[in-house]
Amino acid sequence: MVAISAVGGYIPRLRLDRQAVVTANGWFNPALRAFGRSERAICNWDEDPITMAVEAARQCLGDRQRDDIAAVYFASTSAPFDDRQNAGIISEVLRLKNVATLDIGASMRAGTSALMAAAAMVGSGHRPVLVIAAERRRTAPASSLELTSGDGAAALLLSPQEGIARLIGQRSHAVDFLDHYRGHGREFDAVWEERWIRDEGYLKIVPGVVAELLSATGVAASEVAHLCLPCTLPRVPEMLADRLGVPRAQLCDNLFAGCGDTGASHPLVLLADALERAKPGERILVVGFGQGCDALLFEATEALLDARPTAIASALARGKRETNYQRYLAFNDLVPIEKGMRADVDKFTPLSTLYRKRDMLFGLVGGRCRICGTMQFPKSRICVSPNCNAVNSQDDQSFADFPAKVLSWSADYLTYTPDPPAHYGMVQFEPGGRLMADFTDVDVGKVDVGMPMRMVFRIKERDPQRGFVRYFWKAAPNAGSAASQA
Repeated sequence: MVAISAVGGYIPRLRLDRQAVVTANGWFNPALRAFGRSERAICNWDEDPITMAVEAARQCLGDRQRDDIAAVYFASTSAPFDDRQNAGIISEVLRLKNVATLDIGASMRAGTSALMAAAAMVGSGHRPVLVIAAERRRTAPASSLELTSGDGAAALLLSPQEGIARLIGQRSHAVDFLDHYRGHGREFDAVWEERWIRDEGYLKIVPGVVAELLSATGVAASEVAHLCLPCTLPRVPEMLADRLGVPRAQLCDNLFAGCGDTGASHPLVLLADALERAKPGERILVVGFGQGCDALLFEATEALLDARPTAIASALARGKRETNYQRYLAFNDLVPIEKGMRADVDKFTPLSTLYRKRDMLFGLVGGRCRICGTMQFPKSRICVSPNCNAVNSQDDQSFADFPAKVLSWSADYLTYTPDPPAHYGMVQFEPGGRLMADFTDVDVGKVDVGMPMRMVFRIKERDPQRGFVRYFWKAAPNAGSAASQA
C-alpha cells in the first residue's frame, strides 16, 4: 500500500494586484485586460523555491518522528542551483539524517512525476518518502504568464501504512509536445499559440492517459469526486472534464484568484487543497501536463476526518495585497535599480565554513547545557549561565520550531536591504535563549516589543558575482499577531 499520511502547503504572503500589472502594461499589450482580476501570489525578496519548500515541508511533518523517512524528492523548474542538489539543502534544514535526495525538473509535470517516483520507492522500500514541489517562475514583463503564474509550494509525505488518502493507481505517457520551452541560459519561457496547445495538447494527450488509468483501476469517470487539473487556458478544464466524462461540478478550483498557476507544484497544491474538502471514500484524480501527461488516482480514507489538512486555505487567508508593480519587478531583478554604496560589498561565502557550521546555519542548532538546562545560541564551550559556567556541557538544540517574542527591535533605513527599512532585533525564545535576528514579512509601524514571532528559513543574501545564495533563519510574525494580519 502507498498512501498520503501528511500534507503541507505554502503560498507567499504577498499578493500582486493583477490590475496594477494591466495598468502598467496595457498600453503595450491590451489583451492583458482579460487577466486583470484578483491577485496572484508573489515571493518576498528573500523567498525562493527552497525557502517555500522548507515551509511546506515543516507544516507537512509537524512534530512527527522523522528518523524513518527514506528520501526527499524535490520538483521545480526554477530551483536556485543548477549544479548543487537543492533537495540536499532542504533535507539539511529539516534535519533529516541518512536520507536519499533527488531533484526533478525540466517539465511542468515534474511535481506529479516526483510523486509517482516516490510512490514506487515507498512500494518497494516500505519506508516513507517526502515529496516537495515549489516554484518561482521568472516571467517576462507584459506577458500573459506574468499574470497567470503564481509562486507556491506543496509537500506530501507518502507512507506504506494507511494514511488520509491511498493511491489507487497511476499512469504516465511522455510526448514531446511543446506548449512552451526555456532554452539553456534563457531567462524566460517561449510560449506557443493557445489554440494549438488546447486542441493538439490538452484535448488529445490528457484523455487517453486518464482513460487508461480509470480502466486499469475499474473506476468510472462519474465516480471521480475531485478533478485536479492545473490549466489556465480559458474553457479548457471544462472541455477536458466533458471529454473525460467527469461532471463539471467536480472540477477543483484552479486557485487563479489569490494564487495563480504555481507551475510544476500546482498539481500538488490542488491535491492538498482538495484533501481539505474531500470526504472518506471520495476519489481524487490529479493530472500533470507537460511534454506528456501524468495521472494519479487517490481515495480519501476515514483517517482524513481526524487529520484533515488546512495548509492551502490558511495560506490563502493570510495574503497581503501588493499594488506596487515596481516593487515586484525589483524583487525579481526584472529592472535595474541603483542600490547605493552600502550594497556595494563582496558577498563571498567560504564554502568550507558553510559546511562546518551547516547544523547552526541550516538547522538553527544552538546548545542546551546538560548540567543546568540553560539554552543558548550560538553553541559554545562554556555555559552562559553565571551560576553554572560548565565547560563542554552543551548538547545540540534546534531553535527552529520554538515560539519567540520580540525583546527589542529597530527599523533601519541606512542598512541596505532590497525592501527598506531593514527590520531586526533581539528575540527571546519561549523555552529560553535569545537571538539577534533579521525580521521578515513585517510592515512599517506594525512591529512592537512582545510581538509573537516564529522562525522561518529565508535568503540572507545573494552573491551576484558568483551566483551563490546564502540562507539563514529570520523572525516573522506568528499567526494571529497584528503584523501577520496586516
